[in-house]
Amino acid sequence: MSDEDEGGSLYVLTAVLLTPAQFPSILGDDFPEACSLLGVPPAAAGYGLVLGQDEVGARWTVVVDDVSLVAMAIASWDCGMEYDLSPDERSIVVSLAGWPLELSVAAAGIPEPHDPEQGADGTGRVPLAPPSAEAWGAAQRRMGADQIARQWSEWSERVATDGGAAAASHPGLARALKEALGYTQSPPPPGRVRSSFAGEETRTLRVDGPGWSLVARTGGAAFVLLDEEPGEVLPVPPEGDAELPELSRLLAALDRVAVRPA
Repeated sequence: MSDEDEGGSLYVLTAVLLTPAQFPSILGDDFPEACSLLGVPPAAAGYGLVLGQDEVGARWTVVVDDVSLVAMAIASWDCGMEYDLSPDERSIVVSLAGWPLELSVAAAGIPEPHDPEQGADGTGRVPLAPPSAEAWGAAQRRMGADQIARQWSEWSERVATDGGAAAASHPGLARALKEALGYTQSPPPPGRVRSSFAGEETRTLRVDGPGWSLVARTGGAAFVLLDEEPGEVLPVPPEGDAELPELSRLLAALDRVAVRPA
């Protein structure tokens, strides 16, 4: 990928989508928050994020508005096919120093990945960097929910043990579920509630709010993570109460208001 305006080239390592239905949870609780972190407006069509290195090995994140091209590249790579991702210069929205995500790969034949000097991208910002794995906060909480979604079978077996009874009285859990119910009555910012395919007639739900994250399967179990409970995963009891519907009804209602990948 060349950048004639800057007089250099970008060796593309990977790319991710930044749309209301699909964006790295590490960036924010919703799509507008993720866009704000990168300094771009929350355009309805979204963006593609292209991560790579320049000729001297510096890390760069290029935000492009050609979402279809980036989606095609990702789909090809997922199928084990080669794809030369070279967005048109006119599709580049901004080039940002650093990477917001942790990458374990590097371009061959150039220096090791490193951040360019602060201000090299013209924004004056500190280069993008993934959050520390040593701390617990909103980003780590969302990453934890993503991990549960990837390891669903293992985590759902834990619910079968106690049905979430041990966590039922936690005030943070009750707060999160009430706020999630509120999303079904008054639409939240785009991306707060996302639904993705998980199998025949089954969806994975990712729901986030201030200080909490919920990950669930429709018709199945659900888990909540809280900022105030570092590393803890709270199973959601299936029964409702006077203020909340039973879990299956809540998840079905959330799925109806969720944004879905195109």
